[in-house]
Amino acid sequence: MTNNKKILIFTATYNEVANIEILINLIKNSYSSVDILIIDDNSPDKTFEKIQQLQKKYENIYLFNRKSKLGLDTAHKYAYDYAIKNNYDYLITMDADLSHDPKEIKNFIFNLEKFPFVIGSRYVEGGKCLMKGRRLIFSKYGNKIIKFLLKINSHEYTNSYRGFNLNLLSGFNLNLVKNKGYSFFMGTVFEIANKGFQIKEIPIIFKDRNKGVSKIPKVEIFRTLKNLIFLFLKKFQK
Repeated sequence: MTNNKKILIFTATYNEVANIEILINLIKNSYSSVDILIIDDNSPDKTFEKIQQLQKKYENIYLFNRKSKLGLDTAHKYAYDYAIKNNYDYLITMDADLSHDPKEIKNFIFNLEKFPFVIGSRYVEGGKCLMKGRRLIFSKYGNKIIKFLLKINSHEYTNSYRGFNLNLLSGFNLNLVKNKGYSFFMGTVFEIANKGFQIKEIPIIFKDRNKGVSKIPKVEIFRTLKNLIFLFLKKFQK
């Protein structure tokens, strides 16, 4: 199901050799016509070598292997620019650790027909977050705090499973987002809302990874709070 649209699926990888083959197989088995772009930051576990093997099995898998760990924000900005330059209609971004179910891609494609920006939400009716302990608490209440301060009509700000209708997002570019690291995802939602584009939430079930190690450093919580304050203040700037 691609509705004759040119669609790019993007994910960034760092030490995801245990997950990337499963993810690509799931995507390609259900959506054979979509293109996949992967940016790998020179993973020590040689994730990029597994991707190179999969390029021989499937068509339209593109790999950009960077020389060092340059950050999620720069990877997503590169993917957005790549999608625009190569005339894609839709860009769908997701995590590579299998926390995002590729079965939901069809729901993103369906909603991108009408909406400029679609975000997979764990915190709307039908959505669920299967993280546990402190990670669940920080995620659930962190998103509530963001909503309270930014007053944006969304329940989800930090999840990277999202879709962009590049035709409807005329004039928008991720280079507008100045937040780095994981705060980049919150900053993207802010800038899209700030430019007046409608946000469509769709429910997803977010699974906790069962292979590999989470890359989110503890200090990111404090960085997110700092960036949230900056965005809150930006609301009042003319």
